[in-house]
Amino acid sequence: MADGPTINTIAERAGVSIASVSRVLNGLPTRQETVRKVMAAADELGYVRNAVARSLKSRRTHQVAFAMADVGNPAYLAMLREIQPVLKAAGYRLVLHSTDAVVEDEIAVLHSLGERYVDGLIMVPLRVTDAHLQMLAAARAPVVIIGSVPEGTPVDNVRADSRTGVRLALDHLHALGRRRIALVNGPLDTVPGAARGAAYREALGDLGLPYDEDLVRIGDFYRADGARAVAGLLAARPDIDALMCANDLIALGALDVLRALGRRVPQDVAVVGMDDTDLAAASWPSLTSVSLGSAERGKAAAELLLERLQGGEREPRLVTVPPRLAVRASTAGPAYAGGKYADGKDADGQEDGA
Repeated sequence: MADGPTINTIAERAGVSIASVSRVLNGLPTRQETVRKVMAAADELGYVRNAVARSLKSRRTHQVAFAMADVGNPAYLAMLREIQPVLKAAGYRLVLHSTDAVVEDEIAVLHSLGERYVDGLIMVPLRVTDAHLQMLAAARAPVVIIGSVPEGTPVDNVRADSRTGVRLALDHLHALGRRRIALVNGPLDTVPGAARGAAYREALGDLGLPYDEDLVRIGDFYRADGARAVAGLLAARPDIDALMCANDLIALGALDVLRALGRRVPQDVAVVGMDDTDLAAASWPSLTSVSLGSAERGKAAAELLLERLQGGEREPRLVTVPPRLAVRASTAGPAYAGGKYADGKDADGQEDGA
């Protein structure tokens, strides 16, 4: 008898056939429920697989890469928390790449797919260049992109709807009576920066508000950049009564500056972020933010990649996650609840039923 567990003992423990165990351990397409049973039995029995021998035989590593711009950004951490369990349940390990949104680093990750160090890749590029598109078309392993890519790009794609998200935020601020709504954005050569800038301008027009260049600042998607941008805005335009921030980190920088200047939030200046990260609810005051479904996008991307790895060829799929607005104290104030203030007035100052 073997000194340790074998595929026979794993099959017996899992209640499946020896052939099914062999398929799972060799990374071949298998039903998800069978994968879970086999992996659970293998773990219980202490089975140690020879990853090197297995990858040489099957050309599979049972590793998947996740490449994002900033591993410290809570929006990416929300994605990671959903990606990890989906892949782990199917027997895959996750390899992380933090690229700092450097195009050359992202291209290098795509190029390395030819070395078969991972079986697939989930990538969140802030910029999509011709080099990205060329590498995606020639990718040697399945790739799922979280973000927007041109129509016809031969990869699965999970998107947010920034346009609708910005409109939700501006509609909310307008209903509160705010009319001098500034935008603090990230770089316009990035996918989110371009989308949010265009959506802001469009939403202002729909609301009958003029677009004013003096109310727009372009920086980067970090807290310090948000603070610098808002300090400059308020110095030039102290009449600003609302800030639309392109992500929560920028919004937190805005709150830092407003607090230092003694400007009350939301009485003097209302603040809205985007991403609705864990930091939004934990900030002071708590931050109204547009959720772009980071967790949902991460889970959808992992499931799409797993389908590719286990199910073979199919047409590329597009999944769009709808946004939602989480209203908190930075726009509504602590007395606001359920769409009404404590005095019975709604968000646009009307009495109930008016």
